[in-house]
Amino acid sequence: MEEAELDELLLEAKESMEAARNYKKELQQRLQGLTQARRQIKESAAQTRDTLQQHFQDMKSGVSKMMDERLVILLQQVEAIERENIKPLDDCQKLLEHGVSTAEDLLRDGEVAVSCKTGELENLCNFTNKALHIQLDSLPEVPLLVDVPCLSAQLDDSFLSVARDNISKHGTVASRPPVQIEELIERPGGILVKWCKVDDDFVAQDYRLQYRKNSSGHFEEAYVGSECEFIVLQIDPNVDYQFRVCARGDGRQEWSPWSVPQLGYTCLIPHEWNPGLEGYSLSSRRNIALRNDTSCHGVLYSKTATYFPGQTLTFRVETAGQLDKRDSIGICVEKESGYDSLQRDKAVCISTSGAVYVNGKEMTNQLPPVSPGSTITFDMEIVNLGPTNNNDSLYQKHRVTIGSSNREVVFDWLLEQSCDSLYFGCSFFHPCWKVLVF
Repeated sequence: MEEAELDELLLEAKESMEAARNYKKELQQRLQGLTQARRQIKESAAQTRDTLQQHFQDMKSGVSKMMDERLVILLQQVEAIERENIKPLDDCQKLLEHGVSTAEDLLRDGEVAVSCKTGELENLCNFTNKALHIQLDSLPEVPLLVDVPCLSAQLDDSFLSVARDNISKHGTVASRPPVQIEELIERPGGILVKWCKVDDDFVAQDYRLQYRKNSSGHFEEAYVGSECEFIVLQIDPNVDYQFRVCARGDGRQEWSPWSVPQLGYTCLIPHEWNPGLEGYSLSSRRNIALRNDTSCHGVLYSKTATYFPGQTLTFRVETAGQLDKRDSIGICVEKESGYDSLQRDKAVCISTSGAVYVNGKEMTNQLPPVSPGSTITFDMEIVNLGPTNNNDSLYQKHRVTIGSSNREVVFDWLLEQSCDSLYFGCSFFHPCWKVLVF
């Protein structure tokens, strides 16, 4: 009976030690997150100090005394924000370090208890009781980087032209930028970046998005405009990219501080047109096709079946030629030679006139005619999989949504057997049509 009790206590001790190891690991990970949060506050505070000092130094020649007074006030604000927000991190760090120390002590006690000889139950009992009184599953929360201050200063370089009574109001210190990146979504050969305002009092007129590869080098301009999302193309698969966004207030010229940079990447290979078809020339990345010769006709397909249900496939018409009802832009089950249009079986498409075709049959509903700048989207989801009433063959129903010019056509597309991925394609009967796919 004593040996069985010893075995049970030994098992409990080992389980407690394993829990302590996991507990220590989680605490150390949170300590790492806390270190990053602390670094963000410290570095942004230091950068803000440098920005403020440089800005005010440049203007001192004109208003030396008044600028010095305002600089002191702003630096005090930086110090106050930093001190106020560092204290919770200090408290959290002490709690985490105490937890790590407790876990290490428990591990040492466990090693001693486990190594005791048979019959010496007291050490195992004491260790087990001690372990039970330590909440090994209780982990303190460590704030995310986007939830802790990232200090910055908003300054107006034209300040010397304003009146003396405005000097006391010049410059502000913000604990975080007014906009943050909200979501990074994988796209074939690209990343959809979404951002949002986090300062309700900030009225944004325009946004500015930049990115860089491998978090090194200079940021490249990706987008300037009023939208809150943008697809950054020409992204290499399985490579980290860093994104940041800022905003310009309504009626102002200067841009706000940059958001906290976010890392994103895509595992999806880019969509490519298949080279070699006469009558079409492709860009270097093979994502743009130009119809430049009408001496031969045929369907230009994708290189491989890279479109999967659940994704959004987008075509953007860069330039347009003469419309023809036989033109087509769409998706299909397989590449079939001998056709001059996707208006055929096992394919869905839209013609440049706006007509929608399913398995070669024209639908009643139509979309607006295609013109330069038109964006055509294909979204597809699998609705069900099962036998039809007519026979025992398996059919797969896809719900397809084709969008163009803020209008949509939705229909069900029935395919024999399972189809995990699809080709895309286009055909034009007149020159000058240029189409980008992403």
